[in-house]
Amino acid sequence: MNKAHPTTLQARHADLEARIAAEAGRPRPDTGLIAEWKKQKLRLKEEFGKS
Repeated sequence: MNKAHPTTLQARHADLEARIAAEAGRPRPDTGLIAEWKKQKLRLKEEFGKS
């Protein structure tokens, strides 16, 4: 992952959080998609520590 501005990382993190919440609220959520988004969220969190 490239070095992005911390504000950009926070915005992407918040977007993933919203997507996860919306998908989880569906009657039959796509658990594979949720798992992928959670992995992406973790990678972003790791980037927070590097910046």
